[in-house]
Amino acid sequence: MKNKLKVFRAMHDLTQEDLAEKLGVTRQTINAIEKQRYNPSLELAFKLADFFGVTIEELFIHDSPEDSAEPEAAQ
Repeated sequence: MKNKLKVFRAMHDLTQEDLAEKLGVTRQTINAIEKQRYNPSLELAFKLADFFGVTIEELFIHDSPEDSAEPEAAQ
């Protein structure tokens, strides 16, 4: 899942290690989320959003599948 974690972290002048310590996770977890190799648990997603004072939707970008077009209108 795409996210803006690196942007928000930079805006607050935090290293990955700083953010990890504040949230009680490892630096590797923060790195993996930023590189989109790991989707955080819902609990961690809320912790991140609360920490930065934003909504989950502002922090994480939902990618809808390209093949899920709107259904055609009934004829």
